[in-house]
Amino acid sequence: MAGRICLAISAAAQGFGPFLADFNETHVLNPRWPPHARFHNGQTMSMGLCLSIATFYYTFRRVPTAAAAADSLFAAATFGSIFYLTALSAVLYPGSKGVDPEFGEGFPQGPLFAALFGLTWLGWWLETRRIKGLAQNSKR
Repeated sequence: MAGRICLAISAAAQGFGPFLADFNETHVLNPRWPPHARFHNGQTMSMGLCLSIATFYYTFRRVPTAAAAADSLFAAATFGSIFYLTALSAVLYPGSKGVDPEFGEGFPQGPLFAALFGLTWLGWWLETRRIKGLAQNSKR
């Protein structure tokens, strides 16, 4: 169950985090942002929500076998980590920065993205181990 909790925390963060972080004067409501920047920010926020829904679905859906559960968990972890992987890689593009100049420097969200990426795969590992243990116990 601890693994599913890790996956759920990651899913909740990627679903609600972008709206909490970006629906304010630094992003969506920033009058200095051109319409196309707002478009891409909206795309990112919606992508986080959609990936969150997929992560929750594959984390908690009922499946008939341990093999199906393992496949479902891998899908959950994959959907659960895509947002963080793309967020971490975004600073690698030419001219990209983690913060607009008027709001600071650096990439303050980077450690959080890395931690949530790690939490996602920790959740997958913990739950996969639990399911394998259950499958082995049922064979005895």
